[in-house]
Amino acid sequence: VNACVDVVLSGVKLLEALGLEPGDGKNHVVLNSRQDLKEAFAHFMEKGAAAERFFSDGESFHHIARTASEYPGAQLYVGGNAALIGQKLATNPDLKILLCGPIGPKLHELLDDNVVVPPESMQERDEFHLILEYQAGEEWGQVRAPNANRFIFSHDLSNGALNMLEVFVSSLDEFQPDLVVLSGLHMMEGQSKEMRQRRLMEAVASISDIPTDIPIHLELASMTDQDFMSNIMHQQVFPLVNSIGLNEQELLFLTQSAAGPHASLASWSGVPDVGVVSDILFWILKEHGKTAERASDLTRIHFHTLAYHILVTVDGYWGNQVAAVAAGARAAGIQACATETIDTSKVFLKAPLEFVTSQIEAPSKISLNPDEPVVHWHREGISFHFTPVLVCKDPVRTVGLGDAISAEGLLYSEVYPQ
Repeated sequence: VNACVDVVLSGVKLLEALGLEPGDGKNHVVLNSRQDLKEAFAHFMEKGAAAERFFSDGESFHHIARTASEYPGAQLYVGGNAALIGQKLATNPDLKILLCGPIGPKLHELLDDNVVVPPESMQERDEFHLILEYQAGEEWGQVRAPNANRFIFSHDLSNGALNMLEVFVSSLDEFQPDLVVLSGLHMMEGQSKEMRQRRLMEAVASISDIPTDIPIHLELASMTDQDFMSNIMHQQVFPLVNSIGLNEQELLFLTQSAAGPHASLASWSGVPDVGVVSDILFWILKEHGKTAERASDLTRIHFHTLAYHILVTVDGYWGNQVAAVAAGARAAGIQACATETIDTSKVFLKAPLEFVTSQIEAPSKISLNPDEPVVHWHREGISFHFTPVLVCKDPVRTVGLGDAISAEGLLYSEVYPQ
C-alpha cells in the first residue's frame, strides 16, 4: 500500500548543498529539523547501517526534496516497498500487478505497463522519499563509512495513514489475485499513537476481508517503536498473513520488542551470526506461526541480509524452497551490480563458510559446499534453507534490494492448497 518517488543521491553532497557542516552523529527517532537530519545521517553513516526516518516539518521537507530532486546526478525511481515489489514482479511478462498507493504524475509515468492502478489511487502530488547513499570508506568530517549503505527519510502523510488500503482490498474482487503482497505498516510510525492504533485495527479488519485461499505476504521495513511492533506481531497482523519478508535490523528489533531469544543483543557486529538468526526465526514461527493449537496462518519467513539468505517454512505448506531462496540470492547480486546475470568478476562471498545452526539448542555444524550452495536443516517441524549471496563489490543501486529479493523468492515459492 506504499508507493512514492525515490530521489537517490549522495548523502554527503546533499548535506553540503543544504549548507550543513559535518559534526557529531546522534540518533533521532523522528527528524524535526535539518540539524536532526545531519546528526542522524552521521550516526548511521558511521555505523554503515541502513535506517529510515520520518521528517516532521512538511515545509522544510519540501524545500529539501526540491533541492535533492534538482541536484545534478540525482536519480528518480519508483519507490515504496509495495511499488518496488510490484515493479519487480511486473518484469515477468505473464503477470498483471494491481498496485494501490498514493500515485502522483511522476510515479505513474515511471511504473511498468503491467502495473494496473485503480483511478481512486491517483493523486495530484507525488510523495517523495529521499535516499542518501554513501560508499564504503567515504568520509564526511570525522565520520568514515565502514561499508556502503543509505539513509532514507520522508514527510509522507498518505502512505503513513495507509490511505489506500481500503481501495486496495475493495479492488481485489474484480482483480482476482493469486497472491497479495502487503507493505507499508512501518510508515504509520509518523502518526500519533491513538491514530496509529485505530488505523491498525482498521487495517486488520480490511486484511481479514481478503479471501483465505489467497496467500498474503507481508514485507516489513525499518521501525523504531517497540510497542507498535509488538502489536503488529502479537495481536494483530502476523496471524493473518502467510508469509513475512525481513532483514537483520528488523529481525533484531522484532525479538527486542517481544523479549524473544537473543533480545539482549544491542546490534549486530559484522555479518549476523547464522545460529542467532535461526534461533530468532524459529521462535517467530514457534510462537506466532501456524500450529494445530493456534489460529495463525503464518508459515513462511524469508530472511535476507547482505551475506546470506534463509527461507524458513512450517512443514506441509510450501514447496520449491531451494529454488526460491536461490532466486532471491541471485536477484540480490544482479540488481546491486545492475547486470543482466551474475558477473563473477564483480561479486565476492561474505557468508561464513562454516556455521552452527543454533546458539541455544545443541546445534549441528554446517560447512558450505560450492557445488550445492543451498543448505537445508530441520528443527521441530520447521525447515531452514540457507544460501550464501554473491555480494556486489561496487553496488550501483542498493535501494529496493530487499523488495526485489522477496518478490523473486515469492515468484518461485509454491503454496500447497490446504
